[in-house]
Amino acid sequence: MQVEKYKIDEFNNSIESAHKRKFDFVAADVNKLEDILKKLADFQVAIPSWALGTGGTRFGRFPSKGGEPRSLEEKIEDVGLLHALNRSSGAISLHIPWDIPSNAKSIKALAAQHGLKFDAMNSNTFQDQPDQKHSYKFGSMQHTDKAVRKQAVEHNIEVIKYGVELGSESLTVWLADGSCFPGQLNFRNAFQNTLESLQEVYAALPDAWKLFVEYKAFEPNFYSTTVGDWGQSLLYASKLGPKAYTLVDLGHHLPNANIEQIVSLLLMEGKLAGFHFNDSKYGDDDLTVGSINPYQLFLIFKELVEGMDTRGMNHASDLGWMIDASHNVKDPLEDLLQSVEAIMVAYAQALLVDEKALKEAQLSNDVVRAQEILQTAYRTDVRPLVAEARLRAGGALDPVAFYRTQDVRGNLVKERGAKTVATGL
Repeated sequence: MQVEKYKIDEFNNSIESAHKRKFDFVAADVNKLEDILKKLADFQVAIPSWALGTGGTRFGRFPSKGGEPRSLEEKIEDVGLLHALNRSSGAISLHIPWDIPSNAKSIKALAAQHGLKFDAMNSNTFQDQPDQKHSYKFGSMQHTDKAVRKQAVEHNIEVIKYGVELGSESLTVWLADGSCFPGQLNFRNAFQNTLESLQEVYAALPDAWKLFVEYKAFEPNFYSTTVGDWGQSLLYASKLGPKAYTLVDLGHHLPNANIEQIVSLLLMEGKLAGFHFNDSKYGDDDLTVGSINPYQLFLIFKELVEGMDTRGMNHASDLGWMIDASHNVKDPLEDLLQSVEAIMVAYAQALLVDEKALKEAQLSNDVVRAQEILQTAYRTDVRPLVAEARLRAGGALDPVAFYRTQDVRGNLVKERGAKTVATGL
């Protein structure tokens, strides 16, 4: 399904006067307004192919209203639809073997037609595939059996090959490896096996590529995970070399972890790959970005903006920005629209922080002033700024409202059927 531009324009015209009042009110107090609007327009968040269908839990997956993408082509069309509405979803991240392209040339052409590029490729050694020779039940790259480790390495190298064909330039490795019970494995041997496996994958990287090492505190293993936190990921990345980085998934931390401090230090060391954005309450819930703790999201972006500016980095392109979500109670496309909006809002708030005043407050140990500076930016309703940047880029002023007004899900059901299930999870 493609959205005609004139329908977006008609929708925008119907609410533009109300938007202009809100925008003028906020913009009056914003310094370097045009610079901020340009940064918002340039910022793009990659959409993961697996988030386009209904997710689930280990206990079950509830049926959706239908209209889910049945192929890689339809997944690209859905991301193109999102991008047409918000103008901030200009990339798709694929998962192999769920999204193996049968014809890379035609897939690239279809993506270009929708204004999309291919973000990081994602490998899968946390599931056993039907034609797989060795099982990953007791790990993949950490496994005691070298044949299993070799299989995992070869799969990742195959993923790189597909990525090269599509124009991607990075590989994300997330390992479910670990243990459920004390004594199940030798921690040092597991680390060393994993490092040697990653070294083989790293050696296969093309010159311009990056390797993202993702970490997770728990699940599916609950006693130990072989890449369990940012320190372990950084250790792997440091040992691998300059093309290896630590990937931060917001939901992959223990409760109350200070993620903004982690981000700041990784960025300082030049080892921050980027993000998998989501939110969580008690554990790795993969909930809508900003739905639980929007203040934390703002604080993370505050550290990102300050750190990237200090290093002279490009906000839009020097780190990887991607959503990672999977749940089963929302329309997946509405959820993704909400998530991208939350990311853009947090980014806009961070751009409003008076860094000069904050630095002065920090140097004088004025704790109250420092808090006031941060919360002034956070409490500013920046949604009209985000909407204005989207409007100027040709998107919808209110993407979720447009989606519902046009009954996009209903039209997808008509096209694809009421019982379609997205490939992947």
